[in-house]
Amino acid sequence: MAVAAQHAPDPQSADALVRAAFDQLKLGYRESGGLTYAQRVDALDRLIDAMRRWEDRVADAISADFGHRSPHETAMAEVYFVVNHAKYLKKHLKSWMEPEKRGIEATFLPGKNRVIRQPLGVVGVIAPWNYPVQLALTPLSAAIAAGNRVLVKPSEVTPRTSEVLAELVAELFSPRVAAVVTGDREVGVAFAKLPFDHLLFTGSTEVGRHIMKAAAKNLTPVTLELGGKSPTIIHRDFPVDDAMERVVCGKLLNAGQTCIAPDYVLVARDRVDAFVDSFRRTTGRCYPSLADNPDYTSIVSDSHYERLEVYLADATEKGATVIEVNPAGETFDEAGRKLAPMLVTGVSDEMKVMQEEIFGPILPIVPYDTLEDAIAFVNERPRPLALYYFDRDKDRARKVLEETVSGGACVNDVMLHIAQDDMPFGGVGPSGMGAYHGREGFETFSHRKAVFKQARFNLTSLLAPPYGKKIDTLLDFMIGRKKKKG
Repeated sequence: MAVAAQHAPDPQSADALVRAAFDQLKLGYRESGGLTYAQRVDALDRLIDAMRRWEDRVADAISADFGHRSPHETAMAEVYFVVNHAKYLKKHLKSWMEPEKRGIEATFLPGKNRVIRQPLGVVGVIAPWNYPVQLALTPLSAAIAAGNRVLVKPSEVTPRTSEVLAELVAELFSPRVAAVVTGDREVGVAFAKLPFDHLLFTGSTEVGRHIMKAAAKNLTPVTLELGGKSPTIIHRDFPVDDAMERVVCGKLLNAGQTCIAPDYVLVARDRVDAFVDSFRRTTGRCYPSLADNPDYTSIVSDSHYERLEVYLADATEKGATVIEVNPAGETFDEAGRKLAPMLVTGVSDEMKVMQEEIFGPILPIVPYDTLEDAIAFVNERPRPLALYYFDRDKDRARKVLEETVSGGACVNDVMLHIAQDDMPFGGVGPSGMGAYHGREGFETFSHRKAVFKQARFNLTSLLAPPYGKKIDTLLDFMIGRKKKKG
């Protein structure tokens, strides 16, 4: 297919820029409709191949944007994720596209009911900076699997990666099938105002409100993948060391810059010291050093680094204890934006670390006395994107899952629910609206059209006027009327 990429050097041209790219996609849909099954499979195959070929360029671009990002984290959380999701879509696509038979009332026999799935048209994807490739190309692949044309707006926080995305998409698709528009906030605002047939946004809850407001002017349906403070509860009977490897790996992946990272941990009051000690040991084993360790990722920008420093200062000023976990006792160059893991004890609701999504290697520890107290603590706060519970007791695990509401959950692990392609991924309330991944992504980007097919010979003529005894007899049957006595 032909090459097409769109760029935005001039903020004043934002409206014209995004409109031009959008109009090309609309024109493609008007002229050719939705993508055929063969076109969808071909697109997914080429995306899989491109991700393998472009892996090094993707890793280099992301690392340059972050200051440093572990290439292994990029391979796992970006390249593998996109490849595996596209393979899953391709495997199941044919069966998903088949018309779905539905039941029919006896009154309307021998007619037939079915649901057919159609592409919506042009789908918009606004992607964030923390996983800039995964969170752009995973929804793109789902939208294409559903037969749509797609316009992507990646984050301006990771400009090198955005340029690579634009080049990659341009190599794979005609500008009437998929395109990328890059640029600053002005481009993002113009993008959200376009009359898409569906708009998916991944980012903060606050920005999500603005996206939804902009989309409402066109009655554009939205899927919002937001964030929130995802709790981890460790039952006092669960061995702390067994939980710790999963907690440390989940929290420190991408230096905590993950929307479903454990945001705070609820630990039995008499196990807090054991938790701190275990966290130190496990971090030292996983990251013997931090400053020059290629496995440990930097904070993405100066502003985000400063934000995290403000959180720590605010917590200290309000009475919390900040425990730096620095296995090699290193001094960090602020220009490198590497921040050592920080545990925060003695927290309160007045502190920013307990009010804002942290998005960094800072982990508040909240002590609890009973499991009921821990559940109540979670339920008194906005519904999170994820919840993690560690316990070998199935009944208690069931209790936690039933009595809390979160977008997703893991038992005895963290974050891995997002990698399960056969399950939906999405938030609830302030943490999101709608879901995608796998079958749910295909459904999100499809219109389910109800179709009734009338048989050649049928009884519906009895329902037409002029009304008389025949329709009374039929209505007696349809409604279940009892005959009047006398």
